[in-house]
Amino acid sequence: MASTETTAKDRDRGDLAGLEAGLDALETVQTGRRPLRQTLREKVLPPVVAVALVLAVWQALVSFGIVDDPTKLPSPGAVWDVLREAWLQGELLGYIWTSVSRGLLGFFFALLIGTPLGLLVARVKVIRAAIGPILSGLQSLPSVAWVPPAVIWLGLNNSMMYAVILLGAVPSIANGLVSGVSQVPPLFLRAGRTLGATGLKGTWHIVLPAALPGYVAGLKQGWAFSWRSLMAAEIIASFPDLGIGLGQLLENGRNASDMAMVFEAILLILTVGIAIDLLIFSPLERWVLRSRGLLVRS
Repeated sequence: MASTETTAKDRDRGDLAGLEAGLDALETVQTGRRPLRQTLREKVLPPVVAVALVLAVWQALVSFGIVDDPTKLPSPGAVWDVLREAWLQGELLGYIWTSVSRGLLGFFFALLIGTPLGLLVARVKVIRAAIGPILSGLQSLPSVAWVPPAVIWLGLNNSMMYAVILLGAVPSIANGLVSGVSQVPPLFLRAGRTLGATGLKGTWHIVLPAALPGYVAGLKQGWAFSWRSLMAAEIIASFPDLGIGLGQLLENGRNASDMAMVFEAILLILTVGIAIDLLIFSPLERWVLRSRGLLVRS
């Protein structure tokens, strides 16, 4: 009898182990490396084809005389010549670095201010009731509106540029974190309190990790607002001592009625914005989603 009971227990144990192994297999994410050919076909080829189509349509508009005035629409070749000349003269990287260094530093300051502000608004009801609507209103305010008062308050200098970036980016970062915290399941908070994670510990170990998807979305939007704010500041508040960034390059092209230079600046602004998103924010967003099982690597 005892032998029969032992056999039944061993069988149950084996069935349970098999069930656990099956569940583990279902939860395991396949992390095999994507073949290079598949990556090129799915990730690289579509944007390359899209860019080629845009260039073809652009060239067709010029070649067939649909837009035959180069002061309104220069050819892709004319824009390329301006880019090449700026590169050969050693000015192209200077334009880019002047704007990128300002944008990244200003965004870093906005991150330092927007993160604790977002936590306060999300966790303290009185502050949320008082400041929450203001943050939403500031987020919808066009960044260019801050340039005139910033010039009057701070003058034509880099401090003015950073102030405009802060005013454009902080509301987006704070609101992103507020949205992320609002979506944290109450069960997580109760479980954290049961385990002793209260106060700052609960914020650091429970609230922030759970709010990461919304926070990262706010960071991504905050960078977009930072970049747009900086371009507005460089276009409006031009001054020789500030150096020539991409916004100032765009304004110089307008003043000279040089549409090739204008398109050069537009393409550089667009390229830098896309590059920062692809190199920093898209990988960060994928990592956050994948760590929560919301994105499966194919």
